[in-house]
Amino acid sequence: MNALMTRGGLFDDFFRDIAPGFYVKPLHGDGLPNPSQIKVDVKENGDSYIIHAEIPGVPKDDIHVAVDGNVVTLRAEVKQLDSTSEDEKTLRSERYYGAVSRSFQLAMDIDQSQAKAKYDNGVLTLTLPKKQAQSGSQRLTIE
Repeated sequence: MNALMTRGGLFDDFFRDIAPGFYVKPLHGDGLPNPSQIKVDVKENGDSYIIHAEIPGVPKDDIHVAVDGNVVTLRAEVKQLDSTSEDEKTLRSERYYGAVSRSFQLAMDIDQSQAKAKYDNGVLTLTLPKKQAQSGSQRLTIE
């Protein structure tokens, strides 16, 4: 039953093979990408983590980054704005809209006050300094 509910598959392949470009079905967007489709590279140097995340086609105002201890959450919201005119109609639209997010855990807590984010050409670059551990031990008073 689940196979009947998904788009694409056998019939799409059949029509693509028989008459490519002839069969154009009027769809409005495919499903949202999986969270794993936000591709990330995580690098570590002595005092920080450098993260590169591919989030193409999303304005920087619609990208949200949250850091909670050592957990980083990336969230992107894609908005689809439809515009139509009398002399044209949409035959197929494969661009999706909605929100997708991805969270991952790093080995050490992040110093949120020093964290930086930059978005350029569809790539989000995060510089996340490691939180320095308290040096020395603290003596507890025994009651």
